[in-house]
Amino acid sequence: MPTYLEIAVNVPQVAGVFHYHLEGELEGEIQVGHLVEVPFGNQQVQGVVLRYVDKPSVAETRPVTGLIDSQVVLTHSQIQLAEHLAHATLTPLATCIGLMLPPGIGQQADSLYTLQLKSTLATKTAASETQKRVLGLLEQRGPLRGRQIDRALPRTNWRAAARALIRRGLVTSQPVLQPPSVRPKTVRTVRLAATPAVVEASLPEVGKAGSAALERRQAILRYLLSEPEPVEVPWVYAESGGNLSDLRKLEQIGLVRLGEREIWRDALEGIDFQPVEAPVLTQDQRTCWQAIEAGFEGLANGKPYLLHGVTGSGKTEIYLQAVKATLQRGMQAIIMVPEIALTPQTVRRFMVRFPGQVGLIHSGLSPGERYDTWRRARAGELSVVVGPRSALFTPFVHLGLIVVDECHDDSYYQSDPPFYDAREAAVAYAQLTRSVCVLGSATPDLSSTYLAQQGKWHYLELPARILAHRQVIQAQAKKYELASRFRPYEEQAETIDLPPVEIIDMRQELKAGNRSIFSRALHSALGETLASGQQGILFLNRRGMATYVFCRDCGLVLKCPRCEVPLTYHAPNQALTCHHCSYRRNMPKQCPRCHSQRIRQYGTGTERVEAEVQAVFPAARTLRWDYETTRQKGAHEAILNHFISQQANVLIGTQMLAKGLDLPLVTLVGVVLADVGLNMPDYRAAERTFQVLTQVAGRAGRSPLGGKVILQTFHPDHYVIQSAAGHSYKDFYQKELAYRRQLAYPPYTQLVRLEYRHRDPLIAEQQANQLAAQLHTWMKAEGYRATTMVGPAPCFFTRLAGLYRWQVILRGPDPASLLRGRTISDWRIEVNPPSLL
Repeated sequence: MPTYLEIAVNVPQVAGVFHYHLEGELEGEIQVGHLVEVPFGNQQVQGVVLRYVDKPSVAETRPVTGLIDSQVVLTHSQIQLAEHLAHATLTPLATCIGLMLPPGIGQQADSLYTLQLKSTLATKTAASETQKRVLGLLEQRGPLRGRQIDRALPRTNWRAAARALIRRGLVTSQPVLQPPSVRPKTVRTVRLAATPAVVEASLPEVGKAGSAALERRQAILRYLLSEPEPVEVPWVYAESGGNLSDLRKLEQIGLVRLGEREIWRDALEGIDFQPVEAPVLTQDQRTCWQAIEAGFEGLANGKPYLLHGVTGSGKTEIYLQAVKATLQRGMQAIIMVPEIALTPQTVRRFMVRFPGQVGLIHSGLSPGERYDTWRRARAGELSVVVGPRSALFTPFVHLGLIVVDECHDDSYYQSDPPFYDAREAAVAYAQLTRSVCVLGSATPDLSSTYLAQQGKWHYLELPARILAHRQVIQAQAKKYELASRFRPYEEQAETIDLPPVEIIDMRQELKAGNRSIFSRALHSALGETLASGQQGILFLNRRGMATYVFCRDCGLVLKCPRCEVPLTYHAPNQALTCHHCSYRRNMPKQCPRCHSQRIRQYGTGTERVEAEVQAVFPAARTLRWDYETTRQKGAHEAILNHFISQQANVLIGTQMLAKGLDLPLVTLVGVVLADVGLNMPDYRAAERTFQVLTQVAGRAGRSPLGGKVILQTFHPDHYVIQSAAGHSYKDFYQKELAYRRQLAYPPYTQLVRLEYRHRDPLIAEQQANQLAAQLHTWMKAEGYRATTMVGPAPCFFTRLAGLYRWQVILRGPDPASLLRGRTISDWRIEVNPPSLL
């Protein structure tokens, strides 16, 4: 009787699983979690084995045709997590499995398109411009896969054109499945193939007497005589001056043997660090740690721990203690951070405590580096992995701990398909693996705090700022020749209050005749900071030199032709850029509509702030930290290192500055405009603004130098501004929670957002109305009385990348259950999205 398997196939938009059987040499070789090749329709596709089945669901099954990786690519727990994500997020299972495979391993079936006639003949019979472009592309580049044509002809319906060409015999198409595009890296090695005595005797005979080749080959052999193990050939070249032809000649006469050795591509290789001892915990830290430690003994009842600690309260030390306990139990740990920008600091903190056991994974690494980190984790050679969302899918077999640092951050939500929240996935994964899960933040999202108050999560608090231990503080105070502002706290620790926050009413500044983007107070404070040789941060959550370009005669605002949002002016290249779809154009010299030359840039972005600082304080050494300056690999770490080493004294940036960075020499934080985002028509706008203001304020005053925060605003009495200035999470939480209850938004309800996109606005509206009617019918038929529907309506950003957007919102106790098991084609479906814009 054959062995039957249940397999999830890697085919887009296929949500189900399929049964196959084993035959021939594959019988007994394939296990649950293996990546295999199987027939699907008329093509070969990849699939992952989910489980064995006793009886298939169909009368006739097809055979598995190949094993792609000899080791399993998914653990049993990862398969369970993928099934959980598919159920919770209404996403096809194969898509969720794809999240867990490193880039280059998972390959989808494709079609290879080949031109049958010369383009000059075929083009004459082409019926459309798109058909001509397809034919010209195939003529120029030869046979191409569908995904290659996608990249070459973006935003065109080339597939319909190709089908027409195939019907007319001008083009052929055949299914193909590419092999994995990543593989282990090897280096060439060389070792002696003869005894030392034979080699010594052969030295005069390995080249023509007196020749340079003889000298090189003799040097190679003498070097290898001192090396008992195979040596990488670059070392041999460096020591001897030899080359590959020399090695091949020596191999030909039987003196050396060439070989290969696999090496790991390690993103952390070459990072210098000194191991350090763990400090003594404060009483607050001990209380939190004892509660978490009980979780390792199975006393957490499967509940995660919400660690709510003010900025600088020592949350990272709790994470380090938890990792130590995990490793002592022979288990492994995942440390999640919201942004690549945070990984350098976080990785160093874990490397110095656990040298040789830490790996790094994030999208900024090369595919080879990510692949090797994944393989090392799979092989058990790593015990700790640090990174953003993707770190959660590390194939640890003995997972014991998941830490989600800065758990309030929306970066944990993947805003492109497949949509999922890595925080919720982390909690679910910890429950599936019986691991301890710790989520830490100075500003937890309201839903997390609400769950903790309801007793569904454990709540732990670190209310005091513990920035350093006494010896470190004394050394810093001596270095800067000033008295420490820290106060003794407990044992070795000292504390300091959170920095004072001064609210500046920018309306009064305007009334006083100050038209600058800097208030008088911020101008004065920044001057004092620079004069004292200290550092400051200027925060503005907008990029660019100007946020829109405006004609003063006819009122035209220059917008993106594909997104209908204002274009942002960037000074270095004098270009206008769309921050949604990356459309670019030159800054016009006159208005495109009325031809007036009175066209100006308005608004303030990070480039404008930097230019203003340099104009007012010419001696200031500025660094800008925003999307434009961090596109290159390693840019985050380079900027951070430059600032920490005091090569700059003013750091200007966007929300990246609010990501939990530890910058001890910063004494001033200036928020250029605190109102950015506050009045957006989204139910979480107030929460996001409070979080970012509180977090960026926490970058000040983390050394004996002390610090202060200046917060500029046009809404000084708003409860968000007042709560952030008072460092009062409790006040904000109570006010915001009351508003959420009135409006029936999370945490009191669950949301599902359905979004439709189309180039034709009428079709987008028509489809939205049709789906809304269908949803209403389903809700009425199945008794969803507690679920309400908002919309259909255009999205706030009505048009992005040339597509018109309409949405329908379902709000209720469990609106996702209404859609589960139903096929809704061409719609983007998000469960509990962090934004409704």
